[in-house]
Amino acid sequence: MTSFQTGSGPTALRIMLGSQLRRLRENKGITREEAGHLIRGSESKISRMELGRVGFKERDVADLLTLYGVADGEARTAVMDLVERANEPGWWHRFNDLLPSWFQAYVGLEEAATRIRTYEVQFVPGLLQTKEYARAVITAGAAGIGPAEIARRVDLRMERQRVLDRPDGPIFWAVIDEAALRRPIGGAEVMRGQIQHLLELMRLPGITIQVMPFSYGGHSAEGGAFSILRFGDKELPDVVYVEQLASALYLDKREEVDRYSEVMERLCAVSTTPEATVEILQKIISDRL
Repeated sequence: MTSFQTGSGPTALRIMLGSQLRRLRENKGITREEAGHLIRGSESKISRMELGRVGFKERDVADLLTLYGVADGEARTAVMDLVERANEPGWWHRFNDLLPSWFQAYVGLEEAATRIRTYEVQFVPGLLQTKEYARAVITAGAAGIGPAEIARRVDLRMERQRVLDRPDGPIFWAVIDEAALRRPIGGAEVMRGQIQHLLELMRLPGITIQVMPFSYGGHSAEGGAFSILRFGDKELPDVVYVEQLASALYLDKREEVDRYSEVMERLCAVSTTPEATVEILQKIISDRL
């Protein structure tokens, strides 16, 4: 059985617990419909549980563990303790009215991760954004939303960034497409501040930034942005996060994670070294800003 560390965020624990229940079910060859029938629910309910999108009732989880053949008392107790913790709200609970359910899960995983590797095509990654840049990005995509809500969305993004300041915060490794750095989000002054902020962040030991330059041409990640999150417990699988227009994919099957990991390795291999990243960021400032 998988063990879970106390530092994991509640939403992250829901996803991890759901993933574990899914693996137990699949190992027994039990369908979602069969599992749903056992807990007086539906196939859809099992699906939502396995994706971490709903809370977990202790009775439901206990019944599922029995169905899946988990008889060891210690293993069952560990999972049931996790159920209680996973249902507790995280710090981002006060922003729930702003966060779509599919993104709440990511914030929880972000809090729990020990390493985050991300490839971004259109924008500077959220954890690396300045307040002014974040406001410009959010405003551009917030048609019909008032200033007060935009301000709260910016506050949420700034709150997320605190994860990088924690002593036990994750190692963060970003590959950013050059197009994202040359796109004038918010105007020249905002972009100048953003790129200077990236240069400052690169001095921190836990942050690595590379740039995928225009000069390279086509590459292996032309399908779009994604992130790979790793956790302290080696028994927990890495999770690949792929954001879509109005939803997101959370992938943790070995073959899926391996495919994205290979793409990330190739991206890192052909992108700028940290030293060359400094040069290209300075050149962008001098060329355009």
